[in-house]
Amino acid sequence: MLFPTDRIVLLASIATVANAAALSTVTLDYGTFTGLTDTTNGIIYFRGVRYADPPVGDLRWRAPVSPPTTQLGNVDASVYGNECIATTQTATTSTTSEDCLFGNVYVPIATTDTSALPILIYFHGGGFEGGSTRDAPPENLVLPSAQPLIFVTFEYRLGQFGFLGGTPVHDDGLLNAGLLDQKAALVWVQRYISKFGGDPTRVTIWGESAGAGATMFQLIGEGGANTNLFHQAMGDSPSLSFLPHYTDDYVEDLFTQFAGLAGCGGSTDVMECLRAAPTNTLASAGSRTLANRTSSLYPFAPIADGSFIQERPVEAFRNGNFARVPVLFGSNTNEGAHWSASLPNPNANTSSPNATETTVYNFITGQFSTFATASFQTAITEFYPLSDYNGSFSLQGQQMYGEMRYICSAVMITGAARDFGLSAYQYHWDNPTLSSDHGADLNAFFDGTEVFDSADQALVVAMRSYFTSFATSGTPVAPTSITWPAAVDSNGSPRILLHPGDIMLENVTDALSARCAFWHGLAAEIST
Repeated sequence: MLFPTDRIVLLASIATVANAAALSTVTLDYGTFTGLTDTTNGIIYFRGVRYADPPVGDLRWRAPVSPPTTQLGNVDASVYGNECIATTQTATTSTTSEDCLFGNVYVPIATTDTSALPILIYFHGGGFEGGSTRDAPPENLVLPSAQPLIFVTFEYRLGQFGFLGGTPVHDDGLLNAGLLDQKAALVWVQRYISKFGGDPTRVTIWGESAGAGATMFQLIGEGGANTNLFHQAMGDSPSLSFLPHYTDDYVEDLFTQFAGLAGCGGSTDVMECLRAAPTNTLASAGSRTLANRTSSLYPFAPIADGSFIQERPVEAFRNGNFARVPVLFGSNTNEGAHWSASLPNPNANTSSPNATETTVYNFITGQFSTFATASFQTAITEFYPLSDYNGSFSLQGQQMYGEMRYICSAVMITGAARDFGLSAYQYHWDNPTLSSDHGADLNAFFDGTEVFDSADQALVVAMRSYFTSFATSGTPVAPTSITWPAAVDSNGSPRILLHPGDIMLENVTDALSARCAFWHGLAAEIST
């Protein structure tokens, strides 16, 4: 939906479209890309722009080769490229492939190659095992932005293709290939975005869930040395996942199981065997490995590799080993809802009518396998007593999980940034109509032309303004809403409460602060 001010901007853009005609085709040193010029929306869509060679065959579990080494000639960039294979897939589909390292660049129609517009880069969520750039259309970001910006999204390797760990991968390959794909994409932006009318010195990275976790890992990557690949970072529900070392039994066992299911378990050179295996063999092996982990949500995930991830996040942010850039991060009220209900193992499913205290423990250890029973007892006695949740093990478990993984991560990142002298903004999405569950805040950005009730419509309009203005100016501003101040304490307070009909400021409570301190105090134990 276009609002009056958006329509004025669009009409002005269309009026000057002739000036941008040449930008519908962009020539890079490895190919010429012709996008889709949409005069109705006022956007030029460059989709399926290859940013690296296909990571297949010998390039499996190796660093992305970017820019591409093959001359591509004239490329129709009006349609999406392949999505990366999700771990739940047993085989490739018409839209998924190992050959998936593509990006999408969405440019306001009036842009010229000298416009030098700020860049907003989005990494999709999906637990590092699923999701794609198709989930993030650009219209509700590019069109309402008070100052023009370019929106960019990238595919990155997922699951067993992007996050396979273990000593064999370390010794003959690359750990965290999916995170290195993202870094290669950021390098690609620095090299080429000016061709699309962008300013490589004004790049903001953003993501949700695993995508917000990705922005967090890019912040701490290589000890926080981003080498000016980005200049601001945003994250919705940053995922502080279990981050074992690549030699830990958990990771080695996962590798062994996957390799065995791929038919390479008895090979004298297991990596050579895996690189020679058909794509669908690897897809099936990954999905079967996942199916065997009946208490775990996302077993294939980032790993402490000692190289890109030199310190785990809690330690890195505590020690100041992160990129010194302004940040905007936040979370939702019910981050932990419904996760346990999706687990096949009834002994870890807290929604089961027979759930007990042990069920809650099994749910948490399914995600953080080294969580000790003594620490769990402290948690439920001192911080999450069952009486606070009307005797519901489901509500108790979801609050523990939501805070330890998502809510406290936003508190940590914004608080650390503030403590090290950076501008930091924190939000809290609380919405009884659109939902306060994990991912519900994305309704504000990626729900196309949906029109909400008046209170939610005002909320999403304000959110779009806050987020895009942060990307364009470094300060989140919404002319129709309240001033969002930078954090002033180590909890990232005050944070803005994004509630329909009642956008206001609030502080992180002492109780939440104490619970977050408890979880972060267990960082060494639970590998966060």
